[in-house]
Amino acid sequence: MRKRAVVAIGGNAITRPGQVGTIPEQFANAEHACRDLLLLLEHGYDLVLTHGNGPQVGNMLLRVELSAHQVYTIPLDTCVSDSQGGMGYMLQQVMRNVLSDGGFDKTVATVLTQVVVGLDDPAFESPSKPVGPFYSSDRARDLREKGWAVVEDAGRGYRRVVASPIPLEIVEIGAIRTLLDAGVIVIAVGGGGIPVSMDNGHLRGVEAVVDKDYASSLLARELGVELLLIGTGVEGVYINYGKPDQKLLPELTVEEAEGYLEEGHFPAGSMGPKIKAAIDYIRQGGKEVIITDISALGRALKGGTGTRIVP
Repeated sequence: MRKRAVVAIGGNAITRPGQVGTIPEQFANAEHACRDLLLLLEHGYDLVLTHGNGPQVGNMLLRVELSAHQVYTIPLDTCVSDSQGGMGYMLQQVMRNVLSDGGFDKTVATVLTQVVVGLDDPAFESPSKPVGPFYSSDRARDLREKGWAVVEDAGRGYRRVVASPIPLEIVEIGAIRTLLDAGVIVIAVGGGGIPVSMDNGHLRGVEAVVDKDYASSLLARELGVELLLIGTGVEGVYINYGKPDQKLLPELTVEEAEGYLEEGHFPAGSMGPKIKAAIDYIRQGGKEVIITDISALGRALKGGTGTRIVP
């Protein structure tokens, strides 16, 4: 029986720092990532791919803001769904081309994925996730009157902040499981999933964003996969990162990861969610997490770099 892996590709792997984020740039970056992922197929894994969408949704929200005087505005949950469709199309096409070049005969399919969140999640009381463009103080005042939460962002202007609630349920998990069982490479839970609430069996979109690593961890647990691979912009997990005595941690137990997290080595805005997602996955029966740059995957699978988190 083939093994299974959920692979979380960061949005910054598709739009790299310093790039404009044009469609040709995104396609080129996606191709590099997908070529690296062929190694997992060669190691006997069937794959479910997830992806971030931070830079992409930020650009969508900027377009909404710039065109608001001419066309209707689009709510945040719809922007997330649009990014799932567009990025899913891109990854689906590029992955199929890469598979063809590598001699693999496999189908790739994208599942537009909703995730249920709780409206009583504490995140809704204290929105903290910055989204979209920067605003002037006058525009920020107008948006606050509209009901948005807007905060100053490091002296660069004002930004909208939204809730980032914990994902509770993946609505389309049955469809994802069926496709995976059929040998399809599935792209799902893009951007953490489209946040929805559940009320008497009815779904409603929610203006929020879900962390894609938390959603990927939930997906990996629901599917019972053997490996959760979390892509990041560095080769692995470090303590004292950015300092002269920074140290790459090749392997961590859950207890060690929790200890370093409590000591503040993994900030909430960077490595923290990845570590928490890894802990949740392992605590609930997962076998192994690898955190690394997708481009270093070959060496990480051989133990030459990256960080493994194990029971």
